[in-house]
Amino acid sequence: MEQYLDQVYLGNTVQDYAWVVGFILAGLILQFFIVHRISDLVFKLISKQGTALNKEDLYVLVGRPLRILIMLIVAYICTDHLEYPPEWEMSPRNEFGFQMVLHRLYLLSLGVVITWALLRFMKFVGIVLMERAELTESKADDQIITFLVEAFRIIIIVLAVFVLLGAVFKVDIGALIAGLGIGGLALALAAKESLENLLASFIIFFDKPFVMGDLVTVNGVTGTVDKIGFRSTRIRTLEKSYLTIPNLMMVNNILDNLSLRTFRRVNFNVGATYGTTEEQLKNVVTDIQKFIDEHPNTNQDGEIHFIEFGASSLDIMVLYFIDTMDWSVFLKIKAEVNFEIMRIMERHVVEFAFPTQTIHLENSKTE
Repeated sequence: MEQYLDQVYLGNTVQDYAWVVGFILAGLILQFFIVHRISDLVFKLISKQGTALNKEDLYVLVGRPLRILIMLIVAYICTDHLEYPPEWEMSPRNEFGFQMVLHRLYLLSLGVVITWALLRFMKFVGIVLMERAELTESKADDQIITFLVEAFRIIIIVLAVFVLLGAVFKVDIGALIAGLGIGGLALALAAKESLENLLASFIIFFDKPFVMGDLVTVNGVTGTVDKIGFRSTRIRTLEKSYLTIPNLMMVNNILDNLSLRTFRRVNFNVGATYGTTEEQLKNVVTDIQKFIDEHPNTNQDGEIHFIEFGASSLDIMVLYFIDTMDWSVFLKIKAEVNFEIMRIMERHVVEFAFPTQTIHLENSKTE
């Protein structure tokens, strides 16, 4: 048995190959235990402050990158344990050749996976913080958390790029930063629009013309602010579609923050037929005004007046305000008012007008 284990194939003994296979199998088996253990420890630290999330949510986010990270480490240890056959005449790792390329590919993969795991972890932290922010009445903390999480994600990516450039590609980081200072003007000109949107995001963050959850109208678009990023703001429209608007447009255009209002206005005309008497018209106006004034969800600023003689109708202006910013509640109350107007018109035997034309025909006598 020992003689068999000591046999050499491609520069390594059978025992070396057996050790590598066993180490890989051990890594495949233990990776799940190690990842679950790490997830448990991290989750215990986070859950001390209280959270409705469970450790499985954390495991779903960071489990895959951590497993890949463990297997990369296992693969590196295994390849480092084996020797290349002498007849292959491999160059040393510090000289350009297969070993150098393989080693740098490993470092690159390791850096990418670590960055991936950190970004996933930051996403989980953001979810936990947003969960706690939802317990407060202020919407500003929701915006701050989103802003900070995005900022940390960008910092992680930038640092990862610099570390990989230095460790894998042997780039002089000091010289690179100095070069960026020289080429900064050209970069700024090339990325002018992106920089403008970035600066606009800081204006939105500090000036707070709106926060997440606000109902806004900008550039003809009305919807709820769903997310504020460094480059753009995402708005969920009343039609349930998502629009991404550059932050510069959100800052430079006239923006109406409807959430700052305490009411919604309703304004329309009701047309009565020309056969309606003065008394009937006055009774309709009085009853509609009374209903608007006494409704629990409308304020006392309602105005109901007979305003003009239309082409086919006697026009009654109906103007009132509903004390809600909830779209569903608004539609429900508006429907209640409309149904009551129909009942009032029916009660006073007044018909709704519609466009009509009267044609007079004359018979001409020819002699």
